[in-house]
Amino acid sequence: MENINLIDTFSEFKELKNIDRATMVRVLEDSFRSVLVKIFGSDENFDVIVNIDKGDFEIWRNREVVPDGEVEDPNTQISLTEARKFDPDYEVGEEVVDEVDFHKFGRRAILTLRQNLAGQIMELEKDQLYNKYTERIGEVVTGEVYQIWKREMLILDDEGNELILPREEQIPGDFFHKGETVRAVVIKVEMRNNNPVIILSRTSPVFLERLFEFEVPEIYDGLITIKKIVRAPGERAKVAVESYDERIDPVGACVGMKGSRIHGIVRELHNENIDVINYTTNTQLFIQRALNPAKVSSIKIFEDEKRADVYLQPEEVSLAIGKGGLNIRLASQLTGYEIDVYRETEEEEEEEDVSLDEFSDEIEGWIIDELKAIGCDTAKSVLELTVEDLTKRTDLEEETIRDVINILKAEFE
Repeated sequence: MENINLIDTFSEFKELKNIDRATMVRVLEDSFRSVLVKIFGSDENFDVIVNIDKGDFEIWRNREVVPDGEVEDPNTQISLTEARKFDPDYEVGEEVVDEVDFHKFGRRAILTLRQNLAGQIMELEKDQLYNKYTERIGEVVTGEVYQIWKREMLILDDEGNELILPREEQIPGDFFHKGETVRAVVIKVEMRNNNPVIILSRTSPVFLERLFEFEVPEIYDGLITIKKIVRAPGERAKVAVESYDERIDPVGACVGMKGSRIHGIVRELHNENIDVINYTTNTQLFIQRALNPAKVSSIKIFEDEKRADVYLQPEEVSLAIGKGGLNIRLASQLTGYEIDVYRETEEEEEEEDVSLDEFSDEIEGWIIDELKAIGCDTAKSVLELTVEDLTKRTDLEEETIRDVINILKAEFE
């Protein structure tokens, strides 16, 4: 009966997914040998033959024939009389090979074997899994959501291995149900309590890089290189790309016809806004492109401090900074320069004047008409005159004039 059990154990182990045949045979043989050592003190004179396909095994013992009464070690020697029970032709000095019935070692030995085997297989499985996934760091895997907890999700790969997707590695818009399929990149494999833990991420820049490789053949083939990726997962990403073939437009290739290529990536990342930027070693130009969609007027670079002052038209400033400062933060990360944004300098603003009509929400219409009547139809034309002049030339109170001047001055501060 016990032998049958062992065969069951074999077939269980035969199913193991991460272990190759040669390793399997070695482990089984080692387990048998360790039991033989326990029983006989040595396994040197035994041959162990394991047949994985049939799920059975044979153990053969080699003993030297010695004259009757001279047996010193019954494990390695056999008396002539005993030997001739196997075959009457045996002579002293010859070797007797006979099969050992594992059964006879008793229940204890079989139990020890099973435990030994189970322990070794388990360790082996862990090592194999650890090594397999260590080699796959940076690869995208697809798995099925098996369990969802507050701080992480348990995902099973196609071989039933357990993978972990922590909450902080999920995109803010991610929402999965049990049984759904998830794509993520392997970022780390670590041992916890002697168990391999495989950690996935959807927020890593590497995940975005792999998605580009899937969608853009030119990147996969190495014609276009991704120089750098920065991300605010689920919100915005900036990807700097470069082409080694001047006939290929790297940005166009990444975006695809009518956005066809990038669309799949954006959808996978819950509508993350992706700016694809043409990489350049020209720092000014690179910073300018990184601040997309804002239009930059001029840039001053302070190389020693790795800092750049960027000047823009007033209406472009909020675009450059972006919602919650996101655009400028990502542009800084992408270029490696700390970026400060300024409105166009005051000398240039001096040249711009503003029509009084622009102030109709702050200054009453009749006051504006009164100023226009004396030829002042812009803010600067009013500010060029003193309070006394304006009081003399119009029907306005001095207090009203001071209010108007304060409102107009505020526009140019």
